[in-house]
Amino acid sequence: MSAESYVETPINGPAMEDAPSVEVPLPGVLPSARASPSMLAREAAEVVKPARHELIVVSCYTQFDNLAHGPRGTEAKRSLYTFRLDENDGELVLYSVTTDDSVMNPAFSRFDPQRNLLYTCTESVADAGDIVTYSVDPHSGKLFKIGSRSAEGTSTCYLTLDKECKNMLAVNYWNATIGVFGLDPESGAVGEVKSIHDPNEGRAMKVSHKKHVNHSENDPNAQKERQSDPHSHAVILDPFFGKIAYVPDLGMDLIRQFRFNPQSGVLEAAGTCRSGPDGRSALGPRYIEFHPTLPFAYVVNELSSEVSVFAFSRAAAEELLSSPDVSEAQPTLRLVQTVRTIPEAWPNDMNTCGRIAVHSSGHFVLVSNRGHNSITVFRIHHDLENQGLLSLAHMQHTRGATPRHFQFDSSGQWLISANQDSDKVSVFRFNIATGMMEWTGNEYHVPSPNFVCCMRPQMTIPTRRRPTNTGDAIPAVLSRL
Repeated sequence: MSAESYVETPINGPAMEDAPSVEVPLPGVLPSARASPSMLAREAAEVVKPARHELIVVSCYTQFDNLAHGPRGTEAKRSLYTFRLDENDGELVLYSVTTDDSVMNPAFSRFDPQRNLLYTCTESVADAGDIVTYSVDPHSGKLFKIGSRSAEGTSTCYLTLDKECKNMLAVNYWNATIGVFGLDPESGAVGEVKSIHDPNEGRAMKVSHKKHVNHSENDPNAQKERQSDPHSHAVILDPFFGKIAYVPDLGMDLIRQFRFNPQSGVLEAAGTCRSGPDGRSALGPRYIEFHPTLPFAYVVNELSSEVSVFAFSRAAAEELLSSPDVSEAQPTLRLVQTVRTIPEAWPNDMNTCGRIAVHSSGHFVLVSNRGHNSITVFRIHHDLENQGLLSLAHMQHTRGATPRHFQFDSSGQWLISANQDSDKVSVFRFNIATGMMEWTGNEYHVPSPNFVCCMRPQMTIPTRRRPTNTGDAIPAVLSRL
């Protein structure tokens, strides 16, 4: 399960974050071999639990002139805003903003709940992106920068942690490269590069970053230029084995598949499949998401404003993973349906799709429409005859322009939309039974918001048990329950 899809049911009751606590190593980090008896006793007297509150981090564009697309909002002076969510009414309270102006255009974030680490990547067509690691204070929401390294490519746009949280996979949109980076076993910071895959195979890009069309446009001329070169847009790992990587290539209308070796970090190219029906062009696959339990994947095609539904073949996946040569591997995904995300009468060149998400319940797929300024909700069918297929359930205006991204809180009941071009973050109540979205009236001014990351951090809670049989016992501290 990826860090982004981490789900934890909220616990009702008084908040634990006000209880006194003593700093200890983060979960997942082995204690030092030189740990003192008092430190070990302190660790034994504390427990680590998910917090009862949820933190929401919204990232912002801070510089427009080096982006592939053209935001129409306000350049932000602060790159990351941290809110606390009130799970009773969907209200957000601003807790923290970053003050480090060296992090420019953070555009995608990934949270590791076991370490309380937030990873974010920066977007620029002119310069190599950075992958920045922050430690999250679970009490205040303050972000502490603990590391940064080059993503080895331009316009970095997607991050994925592998199953063991030992590797970070990163995608660079502009030059299309996919990188695998090791994670420091102690701090969790992104370390040295293990491998880089270049779909261009070293060839120069046809379109210069110094002169290009606005990638927010979707007319035939813009489509033609955007699809002159490969443009990788995401990377995810299959949820069954965690060893097959899928990369939507917006420029080539393909889903690339790779065999991923978690030990070496090497990606082996293992064939492709089209992101939509044969004979079609200007599809523009942007993101791919798997169903939490069914063998189906959902691809949002940005340019054609469509979702393609794929059936996953476990047999083909097992054959790929066991094959001595994967270069001629069969596709593990088979197209079974394509559905439109905007009304039939709405002009296609006035919209591009943004985010796609599969609800944690497994009953809905949601897609944001930039231009139509809406989120479309599809119901996922579970009957055997139509299993995995989609039908329209609801369409909701986002109360703002260009919903580049949206995210659910961990309960799946609150949806937060980042409306990039109107400098607004909007909150909706989501009906898990019907798929209906209800406007809460809660909206917040955030300059050029581009991504929403929901986090339920780990809290260190003192227990009532006094440590015993230590040479350096510490006073017992009672937790407030």
